Amino acid sequence: MADSIIGFGYEDAALPSRPADCYEEDSQLITELKANQESAYEVLLARFQQPVYSLVYRLLADPADASDAVQEVFLKIFRNIEAFRGQSSLKTWVYRIALNEAYNHRRWFGRHRKREVGLETHEEGARSWIDSISDPARDPYELALHEERHQLIEDGLRNINADFRAAVILRDLEELSYEEIAEVTQVSLGTVKSRILRGREALRRVLLTDAEQRSTQSNLGWMQETVK
Repeated sequence: MADSIIGFGYEDAALPSRPADCYEEDSQLITELKANQESAYEVLLARFQQPVYSLVYRLLADPADASDAVQEVFLKIFRNIEAFRGQSSLKTWVYRIALNEAYNHRRWFGRHRKREVGLETHEEGARSWIDSISDPARDPYELALHEERHQLIEDGLRNINADFRAAVILRDLEELSYEEIAEVTQVSLGTVKSRILRGREALRRVLLTDAEQRSTQSNLGWMQETVK
């Protein structure tokens, strides 16, 4: 999770295995998708649209690019569902398509599109951070601190190697198991573990450097005010 990254905690608790009824649910959904049942497509979107968007957005760091890529992801899922043979879980298959599309989008289109910064990046109906301030059960200071820490992590992830970034995101933010990440990224289990460890260390260094720079700037500002 994000808080474990910001705290530089490297402990890895084993993620629970999926119960048998989850696999049966996936199997039923896949059967209905292959039969072109409209309700199955709605279930697929409800289950995966937000997780896929979160993954792609963290890899591309641009809301417009992420939205375009997510549309392509689901088009490819719909077009290729017949080719799905069940050799991996539905989740890892979907994530693999999303990861590949994010890489392709960044590689082929990133240099040729004008990057537009929108004032509103939340999905329709999503609860913004500003909205959550009205929650009486949470302290506004804690919310602000959490938001700042979250943003520091997001910014830090953009400054590390792309393969390391994907591994850290899939493990620590999307909470996939090592085996699932290996299936998504199509690399060995040893490579997955190496990328996660090296990615966490790279992120740790980025965050420490940022913290030192922020501290230096704060001290300089205090000294300038003192001189005045």
